[in-house]
Amino acid sequence: MTYPTILSASVFLLIVFAVERLCRRSGVPSVIVLVASGLLARPLLDSVGVTLGWAGTLVPIIGTIGLVLIVLEGALDIELRRQRLRLIAATFLLATAGFVIATLSFALAARWVLGLDVVQAILLATSVAVISSAVAIPSCTFLPPKAREFITYESSMSDIIGVLVFFSLLGSDGTLSGALLALLGGGVLSLLLSMLCALVLMLLLLRVSGPIRFVPLLAGLFALYATGELLHLSPLIMVLFLGLLLNKPSLVTRFRPVSLWISREYETTLSEFRTLVVELTFVVRGFFFVLFGYWTDLSDLTSSSAWLGAGLVLAVVYGSRFIMLRLMLGPAAAGPLMWIAPRGLITVLLFLHVREAFLLPSYLDASIMLVVLASSALILIASYQVNRQVPLAAAPPLPAPDDEALPAAGDAGGAQGRAEAGGHD
Repeated sequence: MTYPTILSASVFLLIVFAVERLCRRSGVPSVIVLVASGLLARPLLDSVGVTLGWAGTLVPIIGTIGLVLIVLEGALDIELRRQRLRLIAATFLLATAGFVIATLSFALAARWVLGLDVVQAILLATSVAVISSAVAIPSCTFLPPKAREFITYESSMSDIIGVLVFFSLLGSDGTLSGALLALLGGGVLSLLLSMLCALVLMLLLLRVSGPIRFVPLLAGLFALYATGELLHLSPLIMVLFLGLLLNKPSLVTRFRPVSLWISREYETTLSEFRTLVVELTFVVRGFFFVLFGYWTDLSDLTSSSAWLGAGLVLAVVYGSRFIMLRLMLGPAAAGPLMWIAPRGLITVLLFLHVREAFLLPSYLDASIMLVVLASSALILIASYQVNRQVPLAAAPPLPAPDDEALPAAGDAGGAQGRAEAGGHD
């Protein structure tokens, strides 16, 4: 049993890698192929009498690991530089506005259709209000550099905002006042502890020498995250601060004796760590989406309620996004950028937490699956528009990261490390 398992896992990863490469060349988001593979695998395996009974247990565990890695990677993509303040402000505003509009719309629908209370409705709405950077960033390589960087920042911020709000509400006592208290009071406590823990982890990376540096850092990160969850705090804030501190060490190295600890090889070390996080996320994401497809009951996809629910989500997401982009960036940007708002691993994982917290109709599982697949497929429209040079030929007025225009083949900075390395979705 040992060697067949090793062989199966190795072949699986090679297949996922091949799928990633083929999807990058064809422009098809790989999440579609991975989920579809899982959906098709279940009836095929059932026909030969093979059942993966452990899939339901493994999906939330893999998803949680992926969640931490995605937030860390998103934070590593955000460069806190004065030259990028305009870009950061614009993407933060768009990500926040999109999240708030979608959350309020879906929460009202959940209250009316499903009869959920306020906090339950907001929790369910939050799961589908978040843009997945795990899908968006590697799927937008066809965009010009400035637009690609805009998507990188926006999707990373949407991930972080949605996750922090969700888990603050999930840790509340179930009332709206308790939710606000958890979001503010618990958030402040989490913020203080997270800053301390993130600083300790960063100093660990700065001080530890030798070939083994990243494993203790990641082990400490996951241990602190699990401890924070057990204490009903918001440990993802710690993950966020760790990524920001690693990417901007001058926030702490200006103080002695920390300034003496950073070496000349720090940039190389950070680049190696970012590559490790990207590759770990690739592995986790590949297993997650295939297992999620396998775990989904195909019979739920025949429900008309599932299709109506998915249609409502997509209409609100893309309708509001179209209006916001036109107001903030002008009519030209509302073309290709409108279609890049995919839902992915974050959406699925948050929904699994909601389903564990309270009872939901079974057809919502299929609705989430349809939203993930459809929102990923709609990116193909953006690719088609860019390839036809409509309307990006008009050069949409995206906020520039600095006073000078980016070079035509320009380096989008550290925020593009993922996309240039092949991305993680």
